[in-house]
Amino acid sequence: MDGNDSGLTSLSATVRQFLSQPKKALINGKWQAAQAGQTFEVLNPATGEVIARVADCQKADVDQAVQAARKAFDGGPWRRMSPADRGKILWKIGDLIQANLEDLAQIESLDNGKPIAVARAADVVLAADLFRYMAGWATKIEGESISLSVPYTPDAEYHAYTRKEPIGVVAQIIPWNFPLLMAAWKLGPVLATGCTVVLKVAEETPLSGLRLAEICQEAGLPDGVLNLLTGFGESCGAPLAAHPLVDKVAFTGSTEVGKLIVRAAANDLKKVTLELGGKSPNIILNDADLDIAIPGAASAIFFNHGQTCCAGSRLFVQDKVYDKVVEGISKIAQEIKIGPGLDPTTQMGPLVSQVQLDRVSSFLRSGEEQGARATCGGKRNGDKGYFVQPTVLVDTHEQMRVYQEEIFGPVLVAMPFKDVDDELIRRANDSVYGLAAGVFSSNLSSAHRLAARLRAGTVWVNCYNIFDAALPFGGYKQSGWGREMGHEVLKNYLETKSVCMSV
Repeated sequence: MDGNDSGLTSLSATVRQFLSQPKKALINGKWQAAQAGQTFEVLNPATGEVIARVADCQKADVDQAVQAARKAFDGGPWRRMSPADRGKILWKIGDLIQANLEDLAQIESLDNGKPIAVARAADVVLAADLFRYMAGWATKIEGESISLSVPYTPDAEYHAYTRKEPIGVVAQIIPWNFPLLMAAWKLGPVLATGCTVVLKVAEETPLSGLRLAEICQEAGLPDGVLNLLTGFGESCGAPLAAHPLVDKVAFTGSTEVGKLIVRAAANDLKKVTLELGGKSPNIILNDADLDIAIPGAASAIFFNHGQTCCAGSRLFVQDKVYDKVVEGISKIAQEIKIGPGLDPTTQMGPLVSQVQLDRVSSFLRSGEEQGARATCGGKRNGDKGYFVQPTVLVDTHEQMRVYQEEIFGPVLVAMPFKDVDDELIRRANDSVYGLAAGVFSSNLSSAHRLAARLRAGTVWVNCYNIFDAALPFGGYKQSGWGREMGHEVLKNYLETKSVCMSV
């Protein structure tokens, strides 16, 4: 792609060089082609043009990568390295991400389609912060001393304690909506705990993950600790999840694929954590400050083009402010500037792929067929690239597909309600998902009561899409198992061992 195309910022010389090099897999510290010699194309979602070719890794490559991770865990230096030294490497990774901020933002914007301003301000910065945060936890993984009272040996004394030990070889599979950040969410804690890892990046957006792996090598990560594969779910992800030498699988993606991961891991009962889909309710009360609530609700659904698992896609607005809220969000949607991610004036880029464009378009048709009315948007934007208009749907009801299913696009379903009562809570919680929720109210007592009753892993009050490395993130119900980030995520990658010694 020509970085000087009209309306686009120029790609840096280092990004051009990165794109021009063959894109290989990282196995045991070496960059190598797929064993079968096959590659696949990576497309620019703004144009549909090819921007790179990457290794099409399959079962043989998976086995080689897992073997490398196994050897690095069982006999390599990483597990035996002092926690302080592991923390220093993690901190250096964070510093190198920050030092390469512009290049990483350009790669992410080109590959995923997101506005480069967002990639600069959020994706890259949060990724750097995640590694620095996890660097601190490397030295704070601690067991406990336990006092025993054993009734059948009353005269004996015991010294008992617990150890927190790395779980072993971890397979990690990440999605395409936040490629760099999702890699950071996964790699930071797995490395802090002393595990080794095989990371499969999304086939749609492999480029920032490949660049991150280079940065990890530059920071001094030993060979075999991080192995990175590019490939497709069926031919690469599935054999990785099922591999007998993998101790744990951590997956972020759709609930449908998450269920396949569980089945693949069931044969040898390897541990699994899942961060899956959502159909998150966002509630605006009559007493809400609409100067906050209206742009907040718009951001909740239109951020990252709606390609966010926690997007506030079901909007419940109390009756006295319903019309004003819908009008305000629709106005914001109509004013969003749509364009290529590398255009510095773009506020919403394309969807990630033709598959995703077809999926979102099918939901828009379904909503129209079932009686929903679009106050704005409702169609594809232009005829080149994978763009869709930000859309607000009204006249909706609970039997509609657009209400029940995760669309993963900039499509908001808005509904009025009268009273804050059990019926509102039932409607808000009426989903197989439970990832996130939002509440907008000037009455904090009402907000606290609602937050307590919403079945969701995160509830934002008078804000939305606020993330921090210290704040756990994950879901109830079919939104997954376990948590990302915060102290909680360390549990994903640690085993607890009890030691009891007669003294």
